[in-house]
Amino acid sequence: MYLMSINIKAKKYLSVTLLITLGLFVVLRIAYWFHLENGYHDTKQQSRAQIKELVSFLSGSLSRYQSIPHVLSTNPLLANALLRQDDPETIKPLNQYLQEIQSITESLDIYLINADGKAIAASNWHQSYSFIGQNFAFRPYFKQAIKGELGRYFAVGTSSNKRGYYFSYPIYANSYPIEASQADAKVLGVIVVKVDVSEIEQQSTGMARASNYEFAITDPDNIIFLSSSTSWRLRSLTPITEEKRISIQESRRYANRVVSPLAIKPPYDETLNEKFQIYQISTDTAATIDYMDSKAAMADAGWKVHILAPMTPTYNALPPLLMLYGAIYLLFAVALLYAVERRKNTLKLRQAHEQLEQRVQERTQALETSNRQLKETQDELIQAAKLTVIGSLSASINHEINQPLAAIRSYAQNTQTLLSRGKWDDVSSNIMTIIELTDRLAAIVSQFKSFTRKSRGNDKAISIATCITDALTIIQPEVDKQGVELVLHNADTKAQIWCDSIRLQQVLINLMSNAIVAMHQSSPKKLIIGVTQNERLHITIEDTGTGIEESQMKKIFDPYFTSSRQGLGLGLSISRRIVEAMQGQITVANRSEGGAIFNISLPIHASENN
Repeated sequence: MYLMSINIKAKKYLSVTLLITLGLFVVLRIAYWFHLENGYHDTKQQSRAQIKELVSFLSGSLSRYQSIPHVLSTNPLLANALLRQDDPETIKPLNQYLQEIQSITESLDIYLINADGKAIAASNWHQSYSFIGQNFAFRPYFKQAIKGELGRYFAVGTSSNKRGYYFSYPIYANSYPIEASQADAKVLGVIVVKVDVSEIEQQSTGMARASNYEFAITDPDNIIFLSSSTSWRLRSLTPITEEKRISIQESRRYANRVVSPLAIKPPYDETLNEKFQIYQISTDTAATIDYMDSKAAMADAGWKVHILAPMTPTYNALPPLLMLYGAIYLLFAVALLYAVERRKNTLKLRQAHEQLEQRVQERTQALETSNRQLKETQDELIQAAKLTVIGSLSASINHEINQPLAAIRSYAQNTQTLLSRGKWDDVSSNIMTIIELTDRLAAIVSQFKSFTRKSRGNDKAISIATCITDALTIIQPEVDKQGVELVLHNADTKAQIWCDSIRLQQVLINLMSNAIVAMHQSSPKKLIIGVTQNERLHITIEDTGTGIEESQMKKIFDPYFTSSRQGLGLGLSISRRIVEAMQGQITVANRSEGGAIFNISLPIHASENN
């Protein structure tokens, strides 16, 4: 019996052990799948944001140069040089002009090609690799431009052996072709601007390193020509067949550089539409790492941008997680086997949970109270800033109000005299004038009363034109007093944004007031307010003052930083917080003509085209 009892217990323990082991395997398997899928989803979502940011940066970097060849094509020097390309006295000043433009625009090279594809003038005319005399008729950018189109193309220079992106534009016989006759105008040649993509690559690599990813930009042949990894450059994602090799050599796109296939597993297939595409790729350190590939097309440039997110962090997080799940599972199994201990532990856990909830509630209440106090303090600070602005304008405000008051008194005294003489027509005219003056006073006081009232934070669709007009109503007395010339560009736009109009007025008034102060010692004094819109609405406020020192540029929006002896240095800090609360941005720079320019960028609620 004793042996039988031991045998039964042994079988029971063995069964329980097998059951626990099987359960542990199932739990670990499910946990592994769940967290791996979750890691894939998180990585994919992060890559989408990163690729959007990278594409935006690349597009912006290239767009800086897109209009340069068009602008240059309007210069009569180019058409004249093409008509007299054998005259050294005509070509020499053009070479110097192109060299100067290349230096200003920070482009790599600028050169002029005749209708036969031969370069007759270039910014690198004095360099050993000068393009002058080289024939570029085989380049697609030349073929596009000679047809009257804007040309775009990426290639490695056959003379300079440097990677570059080319923008080209046709040169017409009359230098200024109008749309109606452009199709019939004679194309004399092509102006080309070459952009150094290595600098764009370097800046993009900095972005990639900061966000812990790699990127690769490929051409239509799936050849990587820009990448954060040096070992990936001029590598092909797909195998190089004999046909592809011949095509690459004939296009001379990569000059004499050798293009080899990238070691990638599984083989890259651009037709795949899998949710997650994971590839094993060798890095600069010769290590092989799994990357998740996310890609997006840049149609204008003819590029495909790949974000390759390393899966190592996701993989490295799995073992500790599996260990955690295994430990939790074993603890749970032990708790089931020992019911009494489980009961005690459950009671203790419940008590700890209740204490934690109580602490969370107390902390939550304290946090809500702190947030409410902080919000009240911020509102009071904003209100104080508005009153500070009004205080700084008080002299001009008094002048603006006293003028109509003095006129009312004068007309009233004159009316007494007219009444005694019985001149009723003149009395009526004087009274109408007094009424108009009182209406003017009421409008001024109403605008100041509306501005100084505490904002209730009621956001709604507001007209930018109205907001600027209301702000100018308050600032106009100071403008008149200081003798400032007010210049408005597109200030009557019908565009609308979603915000609190009083707080936006505060930002505008603060910036305008600062601009007027900055022009105290300047001549002439101009306050320039402009409105432009593309994907966002931009409000610019420019002055002709002394500008901002470079050492102060990074600190100008910091709280309590001021270059003036007056004020607390809170105006610009509060303005930036108000703009950021509207999902906008505020930046500052110095004007090339002298003075400062503040730019407010805000999302558009409704444009004038809607």
